[in-house]
Amino acid sequence: MTPACNSSDNLSPSSFLPAGIPGLESAHIWFAVPFFVVYLVTLVANATLLVVIKNEGSLHEPVYLLLAMLATTDLSLVTSIVPRVLAVVWSDTKEIGYNACLTQMFFIPAFYVMESWVLLAMALDGFLAIRYPLRYATILTHVALTKAGLAVLARAVTMLTPAPLLVRQLESFRTKVISYCAYMAVVQPACGDISVSVTYAVFKLPSKEARLKALSTCDSHLCVILFFYSPVVFTFLAQTFGLSLAPHVSVMVDNFYFLVPPMLNPIVYGVRTKQLRERVAKMLRCQKQ
Repeated sequence: MTPACNSSDNLSPSSFLPAGIPGLESAHIWFAVPFFVVYLVTLVANATLLVVIKNEGSLHEPVYLLLAMLATTDLSLVTSIVPRVLAVVWSDTKEIGYNACLTQMFFIPAFYVMESWVLLAMALDGFLAIRYPLRYATILTHVALTKAGLAVLARAVTMLTPAPLLVRQLESFRTKVISYCAYMAVVQPACGDISVSVTYAVFKLPSKEARLKALSTCDSHLCVILFFYSPVVFTFLAQTFGLSLAPHVSVMVDNFYFLVPPMLNPIVYGVRTKQLRERVAKMLRCQKQ
C-alpha cells in the first residue's frame, strides 16, 4: 500500500520526468557513454548474428533458429531502454508522456520474460540433442519451433498486460519525478491502495571424450544463464534479507541485467560455436574483397 497523500498536493500528470540514477545526476553524462557503447556493440553483434543465420542455409537448424530468436529479443530489449535513457541525458527532452511510459513499462519486462523462455527453449534443445540424438530432428522441427515462439510471445503478453492497465487506474501521484518507467518506480509515488536430467544423460555416455564433448555444448549456455540471472538473484536476496541498497545501486543493477546480457549473448555463442565463427569470418572476408 502506498503512503497517504495530501489531496491538495496530488498530481494527475500527463507525463513523467525520468530522473535516471538517483543521487548521481551530475554524473549522468559519464554514464551515458558506456550505455551508448554497450548499445552499439549489442546492435552490431546481434545484427551480425541474424544476418549470418539468415544468409547461410546450413544454419537453418533448430539451435541456430533459437539463437536468432535470442538475438531478436536482445535487440528489442535494449532498443526499448537505451534510446530513451540517452534522450534524457543528452537532450533537453526530459519528459516522457504518460502513455509512452506505460508502453515502455510493458515492453521492457515483456522482452525480458521472452528472453528467459527462449533460454529455457535453448536448454531443452541441448537436452534433446544429448539425450535423443537420433530422434532430435523429428522432435524439434520448424513447426515445433514456430509453436514455441508463439507460446513465448503469448506468455509474455499475458503476464505483462495487467501491469500498465492497473497503473492507469491510479488517478493521482505525489510527484511526476520517477527513476525510470518500471512498474514499482511508477507505483511508489502513487496515491491510493495498490494492495538434473541433462547431467544424467551426459554421464551415461560410454566414453570420457563423449562426455566432455557433450558438456562442452552446454558451457556457453551456462555462461549466458549466469549473466542473465545473477543480478536478479542478487536483488531478490537483498530484498528478502532486508539489505538496504542505495537507490543508485538498485538502478545500476537493473540496468546491468537489462543491458549487459544482450551484448554478451551473441559474443559468447559466436565465440563458442564453430559454424558461426566460420560464417562470420567468411562474411567479413567477402566485405573486405
